[in-house]
Amino acid sequence: MTKDNKFTDSEQNPENMGAQKNAENESTESVEQDQSKNAEADEVNSEESSSKKKKKKMKFSRKDEKIAELEEKANSLNDKYLRLFSEFDNFRKRTARERLELSKTASADLVVSLLPVLDDFERGLGTLTADDELTKGAREGMELIFNKFKSILEKTGLKCMEANGKEFDTDFHEALTKIPAPSDDLKGKVVDVIEKGYTLNDKVIRFAKVVVGS
Repeated sequence: MTKDNKFTDSEQNPENMGAQKNAENESTESVEQDQSKNAEADEVNSEESSSKKKKKKMKFSRKDEKIAELEEKANSLNDKYLRLFSEFDNFRKRTARERLELSKTASADLVVSLLPVLDDFERGLGTLTADDELTKGAREGMELIFNKFKSILEKTGLKCMEANGKEFDTDFHEALTKIPAPSDDLKGKVVDVIEKGYTLNDKVIRFAKVVVGS
């Protein structure tokens, strides 16, 4: 074999060398095209993924906004309910208080109008002595009626003031006159009661008319 035969066909034939180079170039271009396509595909996939994420985020964002809106509406309705309930409760209490006060006022007017009758009973009993056989039966009958009448009034909250010997108090007493006190310990105190005073449910409905020691 000669020395020239040692060269390959590609080395011996320039055309074969050109064809080989073209094939290599085409292969490189194909790889670059594939890489470019893959890059484009990745970019498209990335954009699609980003779009999906945005849509998902927007979906959750709208959902949160809806929840926040519903919570705000629920809080507003709850606040209105509490205000309405509070107003109704205050109205109910005020109405009950006014009704009670009206009832007390109505009973007070009636009781005050009956106090002179109570005074007359006491004066009538004072004229009848228990020792007199002629008036004994009449006195017992009057006492029975008087006690029943007084008991009915006391059930409404009527109380008689204990004024005799007490310190003079303008909140409960009305001084008709002053006299020299029988003793030093009665100075500035009630020494005599001309007309009894009464309270109804701890409220003065008639001042006691008294004589004060000076």
